[in-house]
Amino acid sequence: MKVWVLRHGQAESHARSDAERELTQQGREEVLRSAAQLIGQPIQAIIASPYVRARQTAQLVREVLGFEPEIRTEAWLTPDSNPLTVVDRLDTADNVLLISHNPLVGSLIGLLQHGHLRAPQPMSTASLAELEADLPLAGGMTLNSVKNP
Repeated sequence: MKVWVLRHGQAESHARSDAERELTQQGREEVLRSAAQLIGQPIQAIIASPYVRARQTAQLVREVLGFEPEIRTEAWLTPDSNPLTVVDRLDTADNVLLISHNPLVGSLIGLLQHGHLRAPQPMSTASLAELEADLPLAGGMTLNSVKNP
């Protein structure tokens, strides 16, 4: 199975709340460049944080890929979510794209790759990581690549 982890694109610096921050024009362009890296990949599900900038990122990716299924929105993908919870939720997913935020994305990638939270993967806005393994286990996945837009 493969797990792709995409950090949302650049977002505006101010909004009524962090959850309501929207993508900037530059953020949209970053996302489109990263989404192009996913063309032809066997993605079976797109799961995004409920925050506006993550949902906007997911929608742009969906449009670029012509992805038919609906995007799932999950509260366990917000910035301060526990990476261990995310790993637990991945046990039934095959070839999934997760769209979320730092610090979660960096910590999650580090956990999947190293089995601990002491070595988070640096992730810029719209950075895309690809991990692979038979099962999504902490410390059991190989980080194939990290691509920055």
